[in-house]
Amino acid sequence: MADQKDISAAPAAPAGPASGGTQSFGGDRPSRGYSDGGRGRGPRRSSRDQRDDEPKDGLIEKVIHINRSSKVVKGGRRFSFSALIVMGDKQGRVGMGMGKGAEVSEAIKKGGENARSRVATVSLSASTIPHEVYSEFGGAKVLLRPASPGTGLICGKTVRAVVESAGVKDVLSKSLGSKNSSNVAKATLNALLSLRTREQILKARGLEHRLTAIKTA
Repeated sequence: MADQKDISAAPAAPAGPASGGTQSFGGDRPSRGYSDGGRGRGPRRSSRDQRDDEPKDGLIEKVIHINRSSKVVKGGRRFSFSALIVMGDKQGRVGMGMGKGAEVSEAIKKGGENARSRVATVSLSASTIPHEVYSEFGGAKVLLRPASPGTGLICGKTVRAVVESAGVKDVLSKSLGSKNSSNVAKATLNALLSLRTREQILKARGLEHRLTAIKTA
């Protein structure tokens, strides 16, 4: 009887994986995560979230510059943000807009909506621009020159963001004057919008017959 009493009083060994039990990590604390049915999979993204990440209308959004400003009030400082956004489909359509808000995400959202409403068509010649163009905006001055296929985008990051969104793949550029990213981007966009192909110039001058002669030659 004594032996049986000693055996019954001994603590039971914890059930491990070999005995078919389950191990508990973290004691009796309730789990704060989600329940996936024990399959060990991560959280699934709904199809609606996946659709939100896809570009709408084929337009790709790029952030050129984010500026923070502060206003001194009675309780301290109040910050606000402004974002300059360029949007294009890389096939000859590009637009630019600026948005302001109390948060960075709000400013980017407003800037994207403003840029989408200002999308315009740019005249391109294959993978480059049809002719040399010079543009100014404020103190910024931008010079764009056509380049042979395979040259790439020889330009700064601000000019690159604009011309790449428009669909230009080969171009030579030079930024003169002010280095303000906002003015440089706007000067670049004005330069792209002022481009004209040979066909457009002849049609504007009423010389369509020369265009047909060039094509037949």
